[in-house]
Amino acid sequence: MKVLVTDPISKSGISILEEAKLDVVQLNDASVDDKLNACLDAEGWIVRSGTSIDQKAIKAARRLRAIGRAGVGVDNIDISAATRSGIVVMNTPDVNTISAAEHTIAMMLALSRNISIGDLEIKQKKWNRHLLVGSEIKNKTLGIVGLGKIGKEVMKRCLPFGMNVIGFDPFVNQKMFNKEEIRIVELDELIKNADFLTIHVPLTDKTKDLFNIKRLTSMKKTARIINVSRGGIINEQDLAKALTDKKIAGAAIDVFEQEPVEKDNPLIDAPNILLTPHLGASTREAKEGVSISICEQLRDFLLEEKLSNAINMPISDLSTIKEIQSSLDLAETMGRLQDQLNPEAIKKIQVECSGLLEDSKPIALAFLKGFLGKRIPERINYINSEALAVDLGIKIEHSYTNDSGSYTNLIRTRVSGISKPTRIAGSVFGRNKPRLVNILGFDIDVKPYGYMLFAKNKDVPGVIGKVGTILGDFNVNIGGFILSRAEKGQAFSVVRVDNMISDENLSELSKIPEIISLKQLTCDEHSS
Repeated sequence: MKVLVTDPISKSGISILEEAKLDVVQLNDASVDDKLNACLDAEGWIVRSGTSIDQKAIKAARRLRAIGRAGVGVDNIDISAATRSGIVVMNTPDVNTISAAEHTIAMMLALSRNISIGDLEIKQKKWNRHLLVGSEIKNKTLGIVGLGKIGKEVMKRCLPFGMNVIGFDPFVNQKMFNKEEIRIVELDELIKNADFLTIHVPLTDKTKDLFNIKRLTSMKKTARIINVSRGGIINEQDLAKALTDKKIAGAAIDVFEQEPVEKDNPLIDAPNILLTPHLGASTREAKEGVSISICEQLRDFLLEEKLSNAINMPISDLSTIKEIQSSLDLAETMGRLQDQLNPEAIKKIQVECSGLLEDSKPIALAFLKGFLGKRIPERINYINSEALAVDLGIKIEHSYTNDSGSYTNLIRTRVSGISKPTRIAGSVFGRNKPRLVNILGFDIDVKPYGYMLFAKNKDVPGVIGKVGTILGDFNVNIGGFILSRAEKGQAFSVVRVDNMISDENLSELSKIPEIISLKQLTCDEHSS
């Protein structure tokens, strides 16, 4: 059984594969063509970030059963193509946590004491000790944006320094933390009060340029900002301007929008900034850890079909995947929709299956994968979705009932947060025809795809015409208008549109007197 390794991993990792009697072929410096030729008969393939496994490679690797990424990011792997070909993609999400947290602390300390500037000037035969007065971190306020695993580890390490810790994360609340250790606040309050601000959130549409010139200039002039998460969360042009104009005291940046950093990156010449070349996970321990972890995972899967940290595998019993894949996809889409309906912290998620779906566990995990996808920094998969939901203080319930009504299979979901619980139910018709059959208490028949408007309105004549007219004025094409009526004088509509509608245009739609509520949603995991 052949395992192809095309990026450097440790000898300890290679030994794990060899001791399991697997045929290991290492091609770390090979050309793309050589890698393609070598993968033809490989059943396992281990990479780091240097090798791209695209659709062409997956098509060529006809015997490939598993891809192992020694690290967290899988942007260099075509996940969709691998899934379609039945190839498991694994990563090592937890191994880098300590390294990233420690690098954050190291950058904060170096920044506060001008260590990089002092080192550079001494090597230039300068002695400007009086110009390099630093700042103690004791009794200073640390603001942590993003309280996932790395954010929590940073908090643990800063408390012994005597720092006052405040935190922001839209998906947590104060009850989940010891108020003597950290105070949960809104983002604007954190920005205004932090002496040191450190970022630990994923890069998404919502976090892109999260720290622009407006937010940067809202910080204290004596404040410093640290980013060891993802490039693009801080607008680099705006940060350079804020530093040049002395709106903030300093910055420490480990990640960039373009890597390697381009020569004209504005941060290179900005004052009072400490830059490192994406070293957050670059420790011997982390590199050794990801090597050992991915080799153990790949060995266990190839020899015993045991799964851990699988990006694209919903259940451990591989023989049943094809039978319920359509239901798993539907449940994940319902999770994304429920997340968009419930932007606040969540208390409870309930998933109930009926009819032919006798095992509710994988359906619930698929729902959680969709629901949590945009909420936390860690990559979500079917293995860790439940544990991560529990970390967020969410109570999970999943069950089976004989009551499926007129459907052969039915998935009912209920999400409870601060506001009124929301319910969505779905079913798979025939072999592969997913449908939403109840939304917010209204019976309906909707194919879950694309961009949709969920609208509650008074059940009176003319509403459809008004909505259609306004959307037409906005040059928005309507792909469908599905209507459901209730006995309480209300109607519910799902309006399918070809593209996202601006907030300004949504506001105009909401002004229609008969509209009770209006919400824009998407089934696309990359756009929600």
